[in-house]
Amino acid sequence: MVPDYGKTFALWREGAAGHWRDYTRHAFVEGLRDGTLPRAAFLHYLIQDYVFLVHFSRAWSLAVVKSETLEEMKVCAGTVNALVNYEMSLHVKTCAAEGIDEATLFGATEAVENLAYTRYVIDAGMQGDFLDMMAALAPCVMGYGEIGLRLADEKADNTPCAEWIATYADPEYQAVCTSVGAMIDNAVARRIGDLSISPRASVLQNRFSVATKLEVGFWQMGLNSP
Repeated sequence: MVPDYGKTFALWREGAAGHWRDYTRHAFVEGLRDGTLPRAAFLHYLIQDYVFLVHFSRAWSLAVVKSETLEEMKVCAGTVNALVNYEMSLHVKTCAAEGIDEATLFGATEAVENLAYTRYVIDAGMQGDFLDMMAALAPCVMGYGEIGLRLADEKADNTPCAEWIATYADPEYQAVCTSVGAMIDNAVARRIGDLSISPRASVLQNRFSVATKLEVGFWQMGLNSP
């Protein structure tokens, strides 16, 4: 069952077609689910994802600047707080158990796939407006929420990645997805009205679809760990 993260997200998700399935059903994700993902691949992903979240937090901070309402500012600022003070702690904790400290995580060299994705999102914000940013940011936020919920129901009992799955299935993370989705719906209504008939629809869909394809590349980067 697909979670309800708002009508705009539902339109974008449908518009991304097979790319969304490639993202949410990637071999890396299925390895998380059934416990077959190599530990080295998971750690490589976590290190790169920590660096990704640093830039992702900066992008959400830029979204505060692009906001037009206090509610938008609150949701975007709250998302930065959730990323910096909660989601990144999972990476720090897991990597610390493997002898990798936070300074090493922060200073890690970015993989090409990481550079491509993070700079694409930041460019969407610098070049475009608030809606451009949301279309580029949404696949990560909502995709992880959807993946977390599914894997929580389907995971193998002995999967070593249960804590990762629980983080994104957790009601607090799901609440972030729901609040971001509602904010995007309100932002679309405020700025352009009916998205389905707006001349901007195709541009925003492309933002979302490209970001989704970059998510697929990020998972593959994890599998292709050195």
